[in-house]
Amino acid sequence: MAIDIGIAKKDRESIAKNLSKLLADTYSLYLKTHSFHWNVTGTMFNTLHLMFETQYNELWTAADVIAERIRALDVYAPGSYTQFGKLTAIGEETGVPDWKGMVQQLVDGHETVARTARDVFKAADKADDQPTADLATQRMQEHEKTAWMLRSLLK
Repeated sequence: MAIDIGIAKKDRESIAKNLSKLLADTYSLYLKTHSFHWNVTGTMFNTLHLMFETQYNELWTAADVIAERIRALDVYAPGSYTQFGKLTAIGEETGVPDWKGMVQQLVDGHETVARTARDVFKAADKADDQPTADLATQRMQEHEKTAWMLRSLLK
């Protein structure tokens, strides 16, 4: 059945392409944050263990919202590690840095996702896609706030 939501097919595909990058970044940051939750040690253990848990739960929920928006645009959402690996700008961590290294990587990750969300907003705004623009705005707000909170730990 054809989709007719007031957004041209080429615009929906362009927006979905940007949303797919946002999904990949979100999922990659989720995985990194969850790993750091499991593996953090040191004097900041309790604080960071709990903070990381809150953050990875938020990222998990966000990934679902992003994927569902892609589907609402009638495009299939990426859903494999291979696809995410090709789309994400979040660097993989295979080791276990100290808590300060974890926090710095998460600051960098949240700033990266905020920039990706900004690209989504631009594509959505150009196509007059308010639901996607709203989603992107919410994601920017969340990632910028989280990056600020994490940066504050490093001062």
